[in-house]
Amino acid sequence: MESRLHAQVVIVGGGPVGMLMAAELGERGVHTVLLEEQASVCERPKARVLHARALQGLARRGYFTELVPRGASSAAETEVSFRFGGIPGLTITAPASEPGPVLKRPQADLERLFEQRARMTGVRVLREHRVTQVFQDQDGVRVRAQGPVGPVECTARYLVGADGGRSTVRELGGVPARTYRATTSGLSGLVRLEDAGALLPGWHHTPRGWIVAHDIPGAGTHIRTLDCSGAHAGRHLPPTAQELRGELARIAGREIAFGQARWLSRFSDFARLAHSYRWGRILLAGDAAHVHFPVGAQGLSTGVQDALNLGWKLALAVRDLAGEDLLDTYDQERRPAAQRVIDNTLAQLALMRSQPEADALRALFAGLVTADRESRYLSDLISGQDTVLPGCTRQPAGLEGRFLHNVALSTGGVRTDLVGLLRTGNPLLLLFGEGGSRYARRAGEWTDVLRSVHADPVGEIPCHALLVRPDGYVAWASAPGPGPAGRITASDGARLDDVLALYFGRRSSRSRRQPVMTGAGALS
Repeated sequence: MESRLHAQVVIVGGGPVGMLMAAELGERGVHTVLLEEQASVCERPKARVLHARALQGLARRGYFTELVPRGASSAAETEVSFRFGGIPGLTITAPASEPGPVLKRPQADLERLFEQRARMTGVRVLREHRVTQVFQDQDGVRVRAQGPVGPVECTARYLVGADGGRSTVRELGGVPARTYRATTSGLSGLVRLEDAGALLPGWHHTPRGWIVAHDIPGAGTHIRTLDCSGAHAGRHLPPTAQELRGELARIAGREIAFGQARWLSRFSDFARLAHSYRWGRILLAGDAAHVHFPVGAQGLSTGVQDALNLGWKLALAVRDLAGEDLLDTYDQERRPAAQRVIDNTLAQLALMRSQPEADALRALFAGLVTADRESRYLSDLISGQDTVLPGCTRQPAGLEGRFLHNVALSTGGVRTDLVGLLRTGNPLLLLFGEGGSRYARRAGEWTDVLRSVHADPVGEIPCHALLVRPDGYVAWASAPGPGPAGRITASDGARLDDVLALYFGRRSSRSRRQPVMTGAGALS
């Protein structure tokens, strides 16, 4: 007999993106069901790098807050070394007031962390459930799955597909996508080297290809090979240990002996980008929406930022606290970011090819990568810190669409910071001085969703008020121009009205909505 479940949102896919999305919705009181095909978290070596912008966004949601320095100046910076297209010397920086430029953490650990948060907020996680059918109409979605005790049907208002590059939701939902054909052949596996000195950790390049190795304590050496001469003819066939052994020897020009081999897989530069991240009541996130050549370790961070962008918007839409237009901004903001990742990985691959002209290109880029310490074009591209969201008001001010780095604040004489104030997961209207108080009155009709905080910045902020989204981006900023501290110009007020109406819908004193509740309680 078929079991029937009803929720406000159904998520398909229990990887880090799906579990984070579930936690984001659960903390905002959204009744959520997550369907995952696997029985448990997979320990297979996968992504293990979170770049700066993803890590900064997670800190604002209460993750890795132990990495946020206390009292550090946002003017100071921390840095780590990285590579661009296999070329060493890239320096990725982040403000010292943030968690750091890079966090290396196995994907399995992140999945467990996000799943624990999701379950604590009441999300129902159903493992060993394989989705077989997806339907949608103007009222909602219907998802059928096969579980360990029989078929299950879930109905909901929205469906989020976070089920990876071979997304069942994308396929069954009929979401079209642009694809880029594979031109390379890669192998990956976890092995036990017979001689640890035969292959040192790091990047190794020969005229025949690339070998990248890193040690996993207690598990072995994770090896990836890359042949840029063409796609593998049988790239859908499972690889073997003998194939990996032969590819290692061919690229290295010598035998590299290993015994046990696990988690063998293929990869390539095949790329895909969905035409839209929103397809009616179906939304895509992570690899279900975008896949790309895995250089620069950008995939996990891109998916995490998808979840942080969509989670609060979907929660508002489900609770009828925002209009449909807000969900459309998810595609408008995140799909261009994924396109930039696809483009920069293709550019990096061009540097990694074995043709003679690639040698000259690598030599040229070696200097550009080193010089990037000043320009930060490449480093911000890789770390996601170059992302500026499109303006949503008629006359966007300079800060709108930009990420607001962690700043120290004083509220009622108590020292705090932006990361701490955003932890509730709600949009935040920061008000500074008498001028800020005037904006608070202007925003009075949106008190059901908006948290207003009167604060004194520890340092200089060039405006009287800022509307900061839960993901850390500035939705609106008052114009800094001349005039009395308490003055609100007509254009400034209209811009604030516009953005509040876009994000939360028009209000009237006769039609109040229920206040948003979060895991931390009601809005103040």
